[in-house]
Amino acid sequence: MRMSEGVEWAVHCCLGIAWAPDDRALPAARLAAYYSLPAPYLNKQLQALTRAGILASTPGPRGGFRLARPLHAITLMDVVCAIEGTDPAFRCTEIRLNTPEGRATVDPGVPCAVDRAMNRAELAWRRELAGQTLADIHASVHPDVIAGARTHFTD
Repeated sequence: MRMSEGVEWAVHCCLGIAWAPDDRALPAARLAAYYSLPAPYLNKQLQALTRAGILASTPGPRGGFRLARPLHAITLMDVVCAIEGTDPAFRCTEIRLNTPEGRATVDPGVPCAVDRAMNRAELAWRRELAGQTLADIHASVHPDVIAGARTHFTD
């Protein structure tokens, strides 16, 4: 499965926001400049995170984005769903029913082997994403990266 670049941007920006000093709200333009991203597109990702309750936004000249929850309470699955939506990655269209054997012998109410296998795989993928928090990622980031971000966002 391929996720959009918005997922990567969203995870990095959540971490960047967490590293801002004094729980400072960070404007989308500031995050975009730090990560060298197009501000209008990044803002769409940040708004999606806000709608999902991952970020909180504050309007005005000192406004911007803050985490709405602590890093340990935000999973990768939360971020993926906020950016990509919650629809399943696989959708069975029941092409097995198009075959002569399928029309004669298949019970359309019973999922086929392909559908069952794909759903098991997707469930495992979703479980893995739900088991990883942004705090887990934060713990593996080199301290110099965090210090550099704090310095950048202090100015």
